[in-house]
Amino acid sequence: MASDRKASTFLDLIRRSERGRLKVYLGYAPGVGKTYLMLQEGRRLKQEGIDVVVGLVETHGRADTAALLEGMEIVPRKQIAYRGITLEEMDTDAILARKPRIALVDELAHSNPPDSKSTKRYIDVEELLAAGIHVISTMNVQHLGAFTILSKGLLSSKSPNVSPT
Repeated sequence: MASDRKASTFLDLIRRSERGRLKVYLGYAPGVGKTYLMLQEGRRLKQEGIDVVVGLVETHGRADTAALLEGMEIVPRKQIAYRGITLEEMDTDAILARKPRIALVDELAHSNPPDSKSTKRYIDVEELLAAGIHVISTMNVQHLGAFTILSKGLLSSKSPNVSPT
């Protein structure tokens, strides 16, 4: 009995060590520098010889943020037709096939278009983590389920994109 429990505990340790880790830059509002900091960290890690790719980053037209993408490996986005337009979304399967040590994935609470493999980006990130890929991501406070009511009172922004707590 005790040896079964020890074996089970050891197996749990092995599974946890094979699983990727998630780091999230959390901000109180859009435009406070979460993506910028995430990219700075990704560049530092790359300079240290770590295999880092950009899974998805939204620069929102900010030149200083876009400049941080220079020299970084960017996984091409998946093209998805939706209501007569073409959307560009994170290609989770391409990241899984590439198998980097770390993937930078912006906007963790993003809602994917209908008919996507996952309804939310955090579900795609969960798949990356399960495959042993570490993820660095970003999120606004109002997207945290537990803080949704509080943030509605503090911020004028109301968002349908909420991650579970």
